[in-house]
Amino acid sequence: MKTVSAKFLLPCALAAVFPFTPVLAQTTTAAPQQTPPPAQTQPAQPAQPNGPTANSPTTNGQTPDDKQYTITAAANEVDLVFTVTDKHGRFIKDLKQSDFALLDDQKAPAQIFSFTQQTNLPLRVGIVIDTSTSIRQRFEFEQQAASEFLFKIVRPQSDKAFVMGFDVTPDYKQDWTNNLDLLNGGINSLRSGGGTALFDAVYSACRDKLLDFSREREPVRRAMVLVSDGDDNQSHAYLDDAIKECQRAQTIVYAISTNVSPSRDRGDDTLQRIAEATGGRAFFPKRLEDISLNFADIEDELRSQYALVYKPADFTPNGAFRTIYLFCLDRRYTVRASKGYFATK
Repeated sequence: MKTVSAKFLLPCALAAVFPFTPVLAQTTTAAPQQTPPPAQTQPAQPAQPNGPTANSPTTNGQTPDDKQYTITAAANEVDLVFTVTDKHGRFIKDLKQSDFALLDDQKAPAQIFSFTQQTNLPLRVGIVIDTSTSIRQRFEFEQQAASEFLFKIVRPQSDKAFVMGFDVTPDYKQDWTNNLDLLNGGINSLRSGGGTALFDAVYSACRDKLLDFSREREPVRRAMVLVSDGDDNQSHAYLDDAIKECQRAQTIVYAISTNVSPSRDRGDDTLQRIAEATGGRAFFPKRLEDISLNFADIEDELRSQYALVYKPADFTPNGAFRTIYLFCLDRRYTVRASKGYFATK
């Protein structure tokens, strides 16, 4: 593979810790700090490492002690897609490779294969809609907004999507397709009722639908649009299990809360945590009418990406956790993506 030579500048604070080290790649989900975080050698341990089972305990947003979440890399080549925004949340789309700095496991990457502005990256999008009794009054409006989103975002020549509803169990209404009529029919066939197994649904969508695309050689943008109030009361999986499966599938979650009350509740915090851990965003509309605006914001972000492919230094496929620290040298801007990956065996 032909490689691209890369030169990166470091701010003085970082250069003092890692002298003579060029850098660039994956990201943090929060505003970057002036000095890189310490390396982590172990990832968070899931409460249910083998995923949801019939005998797994039910949880309502239980969280593990370790809040560092990761994605999984299939080989010693990291394919990173990330977003850059200013302090007002506006997307910055015209930056160059030399505008960024990266540490992978506190080391500069051994090689940069490519850096591109991927505003037209092919999309693989899962629409996952809460159909439980708790959102019954808002359900038709959510269906309409989701249909409008798909008609705007999906390009039949390059993109694919699937539709899933969930209450106590996942309900796949439409498998992967680029046919907008089929996708619209899948959304309209959803019916509300039952409890809420949010964590099971997110886990299932990533394991059964999005994980396969993480093995594609060509870069694609994998995303889940999750519409829910976030109040889980039926799952066998834990919240941590759902998040880790998203990261294994290298899927970013955009969550839209259906809680339009003046105050945020525990469900909103759950949606925020899923989104931040996967490099996505959570939206909290004040009115039902604002849900359509949130879908429009997601559409804009999905077309405002950067893609970086690099080879980590001193890579060993031993299953260990490798931190990724990516930031923009212009500190007015914030980089958003996942925080690391497992060096899979």
